Amino acid sequence: MNILEEFWYGNIEPAEYDTSSSKEYKEMLQLISRNEDKLLATMTDAQKELFTKYADCVREYQVMAECLLFQNSFRLGGRMMLEVMRGGVGGE
Repeated sequence: MNILEEFWYGNIEPAEYDTSSSKEYKEMLQLISRNEDKLLATMTDAQKELFTKYADCVREYQVMAECLLFQNSFRLGGRMMLEVMRGGVGGE
């Protein structure tokens, strides 16, 4: 099966990416979690509720930003391929 067929049949999920091999990613995620736990331990219930709302908004923003980045990256890749197919890279 080619890449387009894999994508069509749902075998490729563009929003999923493997972060398990990135040591830096794991370390940053652990640091975020530890700091969030420490922060929440010092807060009142009202502050925790406000922080939760804030964190939810940040996560929603991140999803939107990742989607836009994916779209822009895909477009850039498409434009690069068009240029290659036209012979614009090194073939002028």
